[in-house]
Amino acid sequence: MLPFRLATIAPHPHHAPRDDRKVSAMAVPEVIPIAYEPHGRTEAIGQYADGQFIGSVTYAFPKGFELDTGWEDHKRLYSVLHTFDADGRYRDSEIWCAGTWAEQQRAPHGPESVLARARAHLATMLRSLPRRTYTDIAIRPFQLTVDGVLFGLLTGEDEGEPWAELYPDLLGFGAPWDGTYDT
Repeated sequence: MLPFRLATIAPHPHHAPRDDRKVSAMAVPEVIPIAYEPHGRTEAIGQYADGQFIGSVTYAFPKGFELDTGWEDHKRLYSVLHTFDADGRYRDSEIWCAGTWAEQQRAPHGPESVLARARAHLATMLRSLPRRTYTDIAIRPFQLTVDGVLFGLLTGEDEGEPWAELYPDLLGFGAPWDGTYDT
């Protein structure tokens, strides 16, 4: 289990109310559905012998980082695997930094690139889950901070519009709470 520290966060700016939503605002559900999307941003989610999981390869900046000269050395690529029990309660996370954007730009191709290493590490983590199947999941909000980066499924409300967002992937969920996401 990774040591973690709870963090607070303000709503992401893209959580402004959307005119295309035809349903009335409803509260954030206790358990938030996330739809499995093969070859999409939620291609590494599902169930396994001990519950549910969500995996990803994602770039992230440390919390509070401001873009300036040298940002390429601060943008890190992570392999992430979060596990949950069958009821969607958070269990554990394995989070591994493969390298930085700057390193990826210096050697963008081949099995030793930062991206290739991150993808290979995620594949190894996923293979470790017994009786793994890729399918929709439903999980409860959680959060932890690793290397100064916020990870988790956070919830909030912006101008009366409830939302949930997976960090640092920036997948936003909202009404009608059917598991689909916005980026």
